[in-house]
Amino acid sequence: MQAAVLRGREDLEIVEVPRPCAAAGELVVRVAVALTCGTDLKVYRRGYHAKMLTPDRLFGHELAGVVHEVGAGVDGFAVGDRVVALNSAPCDACFFCRAGQQNLCDDLLFNNGAYAEYIRIPARIVAKNTLRVPADMPLEHAALTEPLACVMRGLEQSELQAGQSVIVLGAGPIGLLFIHAASLAGAHVIAVVKRSDQVATAKRFGAEHVVRLAEVADPIAAARALTPEGRGADVVIEAVATPEAWQWAVQMARKGGLVNLFGGPPAGTVAQFDTNLLHYSDLNLKASFHHTPATARAAFALLASGRFQAADFLTGTASIAELPQVFRSMLTRPAEGIAPEIKIAVYPHGREAAR
Repeated sequence: MQAAVLRGREDLEIVEVPRPCAAAGELVVRVAVALTCGTDLKVYRRGYHAKMLTPDRLFGHELAGVVHEVGAGVDGFAVGDRVVALNSAPCDACFFCRAGQQNLCDDLLFNNGAYAEYIRIPARIVAKNTLRVPADMPLEHAALTEPLACVMRGLEQSELQAGQSVIVLGAGPIGLLFIHAASLAGAHVIAVVKRSDQVATAKRFGAEHVVRLAEVADPIAAARALTPEGRGADVVIEAVATPEAWQWAVQMARKGGLVNLFGGPPAGTVAQFDTNLLHYSDLNLKASFHHTPATARAAFALLASGRFQAADFLTGTASIAELPQVFRSMLTRPAEGIAPEIKIAVYPHGREAAR
């Protein structure tokens, strides 16, 4: 079968590899669609991921497809079932799992290889993080479950409530997912964006106000001015992954507010904060990582509800053969005013096979 293998930094190769077989407890899924992702782009740029991926490994982690083979002992799935399989599953035995922090599991099992014709789903992920897709739900929409699950974990940890004011810094794929999910939860969302094309996109996904950096002298003051009585937001979510954005996020929150430092800067990055502001404003700082089985199911339910504008997140298509060029293109943003792709749907067997 054809599959994408990450060889190293900005080195992605399409190769022929044996089709996987299902051992006891496992599934083999015929990949109908896989989605590009900011995390995959980061891994492609760096050539590795500290937790998920080392060089010379199958690549990609957002997918949906159809069960092709069922391993011995699997009772919940049958050949022909439409499924979405998450990219990890916790052990549910370590300290962190027992503490309700399964995303921090000491033995978090990751699975990669979505950019391929078939993928093997390990037994633990089959048991804990594989979901059957209803017949009326497009598989492309189901493939959004993993990134949205991370966002739902972020909103869960941010203790978001309907009616609250929320500032989201960033309008890349994750920022847009936050904007849309928070809006659907009843929050009043203010987006802070860099590019002119992101203004309309952020509004389409539910932002009531948008601050574009090039149009204001002081982004912090501009964002705070749009909150009730100018006091700052109840919740601020940073989805840019730069020290400057982390520092802005803290200054955009109201007294007693919550800041979720969601974006993950490179290792060794340092941010500086005004300790007086943190202390006397009684700010709550959090940083969310990954997802849990519960937030995966919450994301899947939201996608299946029909309320989520899933189709609007899927802005391009590609075959596996085109994937190296897709990632090369993703390294460079298009010219100002031209909207970049949000997510590209990769069809290993052709687009019609995903129906």
